[in-house]
Amino acid sequence: MIERGPFKGTPLDTLLNVIVNVKAAVASWSYAGIFLLMLLESSSLPIPSEVILPFAGYLVSQGQLNLWITIFVSTLAGIAGSLIDYYIGMKGTDLLVRQKTTDRLFFRKGRLDTVRNWFKKYGVAAVFLCRMIPGFRTLISFPAGAVKMPLRKFVEFTAAGCLVWNAILVCTGYYVGSNWREIAGLSIYLILASLVFIVLAFIVLALRKRSSGRQDSNRADKKSISPPDRE
Repeated sequence: MIERGPFKGTPLDTLLNVIVNVKAAVASWSYAGIFLLMLLESSSLPIPSEVILPFAGYLVSQGQLNLWITIFVSTLAGIAGSLIDYYIGMKGTDLLVRQKTTDRLFFRKGRLDTVRNWFKKYGVAAVFLCRMIPGFRTLISFPAGAVKMPLRKFVEFTAAGCLVWNAILVCTGYYVGSNWREIAGLSIYLILASLVFIVLAFIVLALRKRSSGRQDSNRADKKSISPPDRE
């Protein structure tokens, strides 16, 4: 039993509640519980895989689950949940564009085109790598759907990223055994570190873009005030 008393009302208390509920679901429903929980997690509901899969790995170490079936079921659920978010992103953006509400939101059509061009260049890497960033691994499905990333590529690299991430968590739970809760506790710090990294990356990119815009503006000003060529 997990003691909550000292942590009552804190984020850690919430995490402890999640651990208890996930543990009960996986222990009671076995592979069906893993599939359902990972489906919900992959469709961006706040059920961390860092809790689900290490405990599943622990059950594998106890002989209650099979390693390969556990990884397969969790990956299949990850793909299914990601497709839900993909279609939400695609249909939602189409609806906003048809109703001409995109200009009133945080993105405009020009920005949507920019994201679409970015996905053409880096979308495959983004979908694969984001599957291994705690706290943000499921969110990549929304922009992928919004810009209509080719479905086959989306599924392929979502599956690859989910497979790697799920295998790491299940195998870690298997090797640490009854200490699997420590992995769940670390997830908060991993999410915060990921958030800081992404915010810093966004700031750096924004500053670089602003600096590039100023340089282009200065060049244009110099060209406009330069004396005409003498004949």
